[in-house]
Amino acid sequence: MKPSFTSLFLTNFFGVVNDNFLKTFASFVILGWLADERLHSVFMGATAGALVLPYILCSPLADRLTVVFPKVKILRLAKGVELPIVALAIVGFLTQSIPCVVGAILLMGIQSSLYSPAKYALVRDVGGADRISVGMGGMEGVAFLAVLGGTIAAGFVFDRAPIIVACGALVAFAVLGLAGSYTIRAEEVPNRTIHAINPVRYLRRAARMATLRYPGLNAVILTLSVFWFAAAMLQQGLIVYGKQMLGLSASATGGVLCTAAIGIVAGQVLAGFVDRKVFLLGWTVVTGLLAAVILSILFFVPLKPTAFAILIGVLAFDLGFFKLPLDAEIQKVVKGPRLNTMLAYFNQVSFLFMFAASVVYIGVSALCGPRAFLALLAILFAIAPLYFALSYTKVLLYVGRWIFHRRYNVDVRGLVEAVGSAAGEDAPRYGVAVKGLTSAVNLNLQPQPLLVLPNHPAMVDPMLVGAEFWRYPLKPLADESFFKTGFVAPKVLKTLGAVAVPDLRKNRSTKGATIARGLGDIVKNALATGGNVIFYPSGHIQTEPEYEDIGTRQLAYNICRELPPNVQVIGVRTRGLWGSIWSRAGRDDSPAFVPTFVKSVLLWLFVAPFVPRRKVTMEVANLTEQVKSWAATGTRLEFNAKLNAWYNG
Repeated sequence: MKPSFTSLFLTNFFGVVNDNFLKTFASFVILGWLADERLHSVFMGATAGALVLPYILCSPLADRLTVVFPKVKILRLAKGVELPIVALAIVGFLTQSIPCVVGAILLMGIQSSLYSPAKYALVRDVGGADRISVGMGGMEGVAFLAVLGGTIAAGFVFDRAPIIVACGALVAFAVLGLAGSYTIRAEEVPNRTIHAINPVRYLRRAARMATLRYPGLNAVILTLSVFWFAAAMLQQGLIVYGKQMLGLSASATGGVLCTAAIGIVAGQVLAGFVDRKVFLLGWTVVTGLLAAVILSILFFVPLKPTAFAILIGVLAFDLGFFKLPLDAEIQKVVKGPRLNTMLAYFNQVSFLFMFAASVVYIGVSALCGPRAFLALLAILFAIAPLYFALSYTKVLLYVGRWIFHRRYNVDVRGLVEAVGSAAGEDAPRYGVAVKGLTSAVNLNLQPQPLLVLPNHPAMVDPMLVGAEFWRYPLKPLADESFFKTGFVAPKVLKTLGAVAVPDLRKNRSTKGATIARGLGDIVKNALATGGNVIFYPSGHIQTEPEYEDIGTRQLAYNICRELPPNVQVIGVRTRGLWGSIWSRAGRDDSPAFVPTFVKSVLLWLFVAPFVPRRKVTMEVANLTEQVKSWAATGTRLEFNAKLNAWYNG
């Protein structure tokens, strides 16, 4: 029986509630001590910065601690140190010393930063790999519930109780957190990787590790950091906004903040369960853009306090769905002891963003007033999810699939049967909208590389095939000219890991053969290292209706003669694209990409919603044994003829 999350959740709850009670109560108290309202925004930024700055400087040291000590022991030491920090804060409140209170907040930030990577890394150690989403959803839900409790309690105590009650609450939360840490039980995976504790060097090395070992992880971390930038700015901004623009008391302002916390808790907990059945990471674009719309309404539309609080709650619920799949993705992608390092790196980056939020908030409020932060966040959420979709392969393909399905009625046949032996852990996790799903499929735990060889009826089918194979991202071979066309095409190709291919029509004879042999080596190396590769044996789109002609091309033949071990060769036969604007129907040459793309977007926006979708069939088959036999027993022309026959069958 796996250990329970309960003790970890309780320890997390009392740690976060104490952080937020101290910060929020200090904000209300010191705003009362400051007579000049112009100093309110400056103080809010400084207080938030004091809690955030330690995460930037101490995250590398926090990672080192997970190497030297067991993670549970780190939690217990940190919770023990919390008591003297609370004592310093109490002295500051009783003597009305702003430096003393801010110093306590700074020390609380240092203490929290030093045990944060250990705390989140324990999710896998306590619950196991199969309960990561639930564990992360619970941790984040409990954290925001603690934000809720700390914020409500701070406002209530400030308005209705003597300051000694606040002091007692700080001590109680610290003691309960310490007690909870001694009940945690975990099966820890030791971490023996030691990294530099210089924060700049650590940041650089961790970013390089993320880039080399976990493609796209930096995009996940940056997008999550945008969330934390927004959360930090909202927490600072709403306290000042509630007082100056809505005329709210401390308790009422705390109520607005609590509405946000309730929304986050509800959104994240529900998202934790939904993410187990739906590829929720693919919905990041939708949830991010919805946040931009809500923030725009909050900025442009004058709202009464109740309506404002309700809309804040809706925004927070949406952001819970935005954040949870990104959190879970880090735990899914990073295996073993390197998880501690990546979590410490994430802490460092996210708190850099939060510290930036404090600085930006001070500047924006000083220049444009207390409402301006809402407009800034609306712009941020209009950009960040789109950039993430262009930077993370599976999300890019998933969103692309949704876009294409608004224009094409794609009937995919045999995908699960064909790639079942190479599916890996994601295949059975989400519903598969293809025929044959209920058939018996042998799914191995270790994915096998795929070499996908489709026919080529139109310029759009590489995008269609790649989108349908979103669970098994494919590296395409792409004409080198596309790497120099605008911004979107090069960005997409880079995200897909595409290989630039010189135009063989411009490099015929000896030079063309040399290029082809070089491409063969590139493809075989990519397959040998576990990558999935897609290329088109014909090298050009069809010149006749539904007829594929490979001609004398040699790339497919050369690769299939020397396939790396365990590579599965997947054939794709697509029908229904002849006659589209992307095909050569009625043309002497292939359509120009940029004008056709622009025309396609306009048709998608203004025509496609009102006309039937184009019917496209995509038959997928495992041709591994056939192509090996064809390549071993026949010449290049005989191999091409048999592959042609399959495409045209």
